[in-house]
Amino acid sequence: MKTGKSSAGDTKARILDATEKLFTEVGYEATSLRQVTSRAIVNLAAVNYHFRSKDIMMHAVLSRRLDPLNARRLALLDACEARWPGHAIRCEHVMGALFVPALQMARDPAVGGPSFLRLLGRVYSDTSPFIQQYLLEHYAPVYGRFFDAFARAIPALPRHELGWRLQFALKALAGVLAGEELASLLPAFTQGRQMSDAHVLAQLTAMVEAVLNVAQPGADQLSALQSVFELGEDQQHGGPRAGSPADDPDASVAAIAATMDEAASHAAAALGKARTSARIVRNVGTKRAAVTSVPVRAREHTVSFPSNPLDDWMRMRTRT
Repeated sequence: MKTGKSSAGDTKARILDATEKLFTEVGYEATSLRQVTSRAIVNLAAVNYHFRSKDIMMHAVLSRRLDPLNARRLALLDACEARWPGHAIRCEHVMGALFVPALQMARDPAVGGPSFLRLLGRVYSDTSPFIQQYLLEHYAPVYGRFFDAFARAIPALPRHELGWRLQFALKALAGVLAGEELASLLPAFTQGRQMSDAHVLAQLTAMVEAVLNVAQPGADQLSALQSVFELGEDQQHGGPRAGSPADDPDASVAAIAATMDEAASHAAAALGKARTSARIVRNVGTKRAAVTSVPVRAREHTVSFPSNPLDDWMRMRTRT
């Protein structure tokens, strides 16, 4: 016969398991308390008793999986940095420290199980403000450690460029892991061959490295894409426009260069304005001497990943 204590523990575990599965399937916004109670076979009073709110319940779901994962990641990264100090560390080493613990947990039902990778993919691809804020508040130090390790592994890439390329590559990988088609993608990916986890991770790492090390677009690539934009606008307006740059390839290249210069100027001005505003905010109620006494390295150590560059680009186009 079960005790009241064990029954309460079972109820709480069922609620967490049901919430985790629903979140993995439909995301944070679409997960409702009504669905949780139905799947966990409990009443709403039980959910309120154990968690009091949806946010607290989701916090518990994420913490029980991500806290052990990130502890393993940091321990493995420490070991990698000890084995390959400074710039001796490679991108493969950093990617391994990031993903090997996740693959290990996916093999162990006691700490994650087969659905763990899909949960991880959903966490990193979910766009809800709650999930994004949770990750920012709880795992910024982990991101900072791995960002610094990637920066040492690819020293030729500027840090701002590394930031958005990492975001793009890892978000794309997270989207694949979160998808329903993962079970069919992996056999297609391995082409029916037996592959170790190291082999699969090597393939994925090669794709990420390609994104991190790809060259900046040249004039030919920009000109080709600009031509497609012009064709699209011609179709939208019912035919070629008089004096369109499409009639003059040199004019197209010049227009692209001018657009890039203008975008760079806007970005530099916005960055300068943001830095000025940040300094003003920091200086409110603080003596100048206290601000200047902060070591430069301490201020530069904090790493924050930029917003989605495609979204930023589209917002800039609507303003211009």
